[in-house]
Amino acid sequence: MTGDPIRWLWAAGAVALWLVLIALVVWRERRAKAAARARSKAWAGEGEGVLVAFASQTGFGEELAWMTAKALGEGGIGARVLSFADLDLETLKSADRALLIVSTTGEGDPPDAAARFVRRMMAAPAELESLRYGLLALGDREYGQFCGFGHAVDGWLRRSSAEPLFDLVEVDDGDAGAIRHWQHQLNQITGVLAAPDWTPPAYEPWRLVERTLVNPGGPGGEAYHLTFEPVAALPDWSAGDIAEIGLPARDGGAPGSREYSIASLPSDGRLEFLIRLLRHPDGTPGLASGWLTQDLVLGEEIGLRVRANRSFHGPASETPLILIGNGTGLAGLRAHLKARITPGGGAWLLFGERTRAHDAFFDADLQAWLASGVLTRLDRCFSRDAGDGRYVQDLVAANAEDIRAWVTRGAVVLVCGSLEGMSQGVHATLEQALGADALLELLETGRYRRDVY
Repeated sequence: MTGDPIRWLWAAGAVALWLVLIALVVWRERRAKAAARARSKAWAGEGEGVLVAFASQTGFGEELAWMTAKALGEGGIGARVLSFADLDLETLKSADRALLIVSTTGEGDPPDAAARFVRRMMAAPAELESLRYGLLALGDREYGQFCGFGHAVDGWLRRSSAEPLFDLVEVDDGDAGAIRHWQHQLNQITGVLAAPDWTPPAYEPWRLVERTLVNPGGPGGEAYHLTFEPVAALPDWSAGDIAEIGLPARDGGAPGSREYSIASLPSDGRLEFLIRLLRHPDGTPGLASGWLTQDLVLGEEIGLRVRANRSFHGPASETPLILIGNGTGLAGLRAHLKARITPGGGAWLLFGERTRAHDAFFDADLQAWLASGVLTRLDRCFSRDAGDGRYVQDLVAANAEDIRAWVTRGAVVLVCGSLEGMSQGVHATLEQALGADALLELLETGRYRRDVY
């Protein structure tokens, strides 16, 4: 049997395809980084220029950083762009001026990519007397500690004797007026008084082609699987990226937007989402979820754009992957499993919801991936089921020894789902399983990534 030449040819072909796919993933990541470096170098000009640094969780802060650098360049001032992950004290000390775009995640927490900066630099004041800085703080007033990390960075810089160029600019949920105020401050730096207002990139039209209630009678509220097809050209995206959906105007107010994890890949030819219908205490549906799951008619078009979220991109298929989530967070994790074309290093999903009878989301997909070997292990729990009653953090605690073994083998941990309860509980349990220092090291090196909301 082992001497069958046809089997050997098939095996060789499979190995070759796997190597090509791995090479493609690595090439795309290196190309993106090289392009960013080249763009930053070009805008810096002959000198170092103004330092533009961003701490971004969902990609919006990074987007504003590049727009800031472009505005400086158009005003004749060079700029270089760095992530907080690459920002060190020497770089800050060597800078004459710095513009910082700082997001807050959770309840006043820094983005994951800024964890190393916080630990190594913000524990004590530095000597930054020669630095002048401006700071744009991104946050959401619906959460406590509004712009908490932005204020923490501002306080640290002031204690380090850095001089503010202007007062901190707070942005509530992408508020256009606050962003225009930041632009005004940039105009003061460049001397270009007639610079155009920044506007969000144009939304592309997408058509709703399918909407399915996936948990009729579920105790946690209705969850819907929605599918959209592009009206124009299909954009490219990676597992972990986000779709920003423009909302219709209501009662004369600004239409606004909402962000959702994408559950599909470009190879599917469509965008898929898992969206739970949220209801206010009086029973009225949420603005975005109500429109998308109840009011939007099949065949109707909406405007959206796909936005890169590099802080939640996954590793190559040969790297072991631990996926942890709950509820509709399974959408983002599903995309990562779709991207694991070959079994590679193995993938393990730990998922929690309320009842198995109603909330075993994407079960057919999960069973198929188990059968093919793409999904190595599946552990689920259901908090409302008799005889279970566990949450996903309980699964993490029960499997702490195996999680340590996977991490020792180089596993990357991705967490997606609710901010309240789940992500906090999982983080605390991972600290107990791995140790606080080890978990921080995973966070700083990009082996522990979160997309929570």
